[in-house]
Amino acid sequence: MTSTSLASSDLASQAPNYTDIQSIVAHDFDIMDEQVFGSLNSKVQLVMSVSKHVIDAGGKRMRPLITLLCARMFNDAPSEQAMHLAAITEMLHTATLVHDDVIDESGQRRGKPTANATWDNATAVLVGDYLIARAFNLLVGFQSLELLKLFSDGTCDIAEGEVLQLQHQHNPAATETDYLNIIDGKTSRLFMMATQGAAILQGQEQHLQALADFGQHFGNAFQIIDDVLDYSGDSELMGKNLGDDLSEGKPTLPTIKALELLKDSDKQGYEQLRIAVQTGKTPNAEQLIELVRSSGALDYCKQRALEETRLAQQALSSLPDNRYRQGLYQLTELASARLV
Repeated sequence: MTSTSLASSDLASQAPNYTDIQSIVAHDFDIMDEQVFGSLNSKVQLVMSVSKHVIDAGGKRMRPLITLLCARMFNDAPSEQAMHLAAITEMLHTATLVHDDVIDESGQRRGKPTANATWDNATAVLVGDYLIARAFNLLVGFQSLELLKLFSDGTCDIAEGEVLQLQHQHNPAATETDYLNIIDGKTSRLFMMATQGAAILQGQEQHLQALADFGQHFGNAFQIIDDVLDYSGDSELMGKNLGDDLSEGKPTLPTIKALELLKDSDKQGYEQLRIAVQTGKTPNAEQLIELVRSSGALDYCKQRALEETRLAQQALSSLPDNRYRQGLYQLTELASARLV
């Protein structure tokens, strides 16, 4: 680590605030945000309408923010290419959410109607496909085989992660290793693409491994935290009901660990949870949620999330020490603060 500690900077010593982090690259972010929809050019009006619906319902644009912070960390000057790549990253992320909602039969995301609920499954799937195709169409414009390889390999990994999750759906025998393989693809891979893509653009290939480590560990932490909140969060803030992952039979770490702990300590509770995972039937959802909470699984998951967060922060230590690196550090702190 350089002489200026990550944790001791002015930014890192303050309580994390997403708006403050975003303000570090405010100009770049605003241009990127316009480009996410502005880069679409379908001659089919329905494609444009559905795309606008899902993009407008988007979240905080954290993955493109990571790209912009990384690009500025290496070269503190406006980069049209970095803004464009960040918009493409968000386009891909949006496509995965559209497909997720179809798979999960979700009617809402972040408190707003999903594309499949507003139109239908077929329309949502095809528009998700369009967003992926358009993203790669735009990537060709960079004329970089290295960048194309990063995003094509990464998109394959994301799809494989989703298939692995389906494969282990309603499987009470799923292990923590299975879970990590799933989230490595479906979540962490896009974080890695967001960081490494910026390095390739800026000709900073010597930092690719450190950025891969940061992206993977931050992505892991982010997903574990998200899965913990399915049992302990605020359903209104999350835009979904507590225990949704359980009713969908998703192999999340809290459920996997709870089953492992209950197997030896509470046979009856273990059977209740096992049957719920296997069947997806949760008429006693509140009781099952309390079962997971009281098993000690959430404490274990919180520790794992903090371990992954520390590994992500350590990966930053070899990167250029400036306010953009501190912004990346603060994003990890902000994610961890959701556990409190």
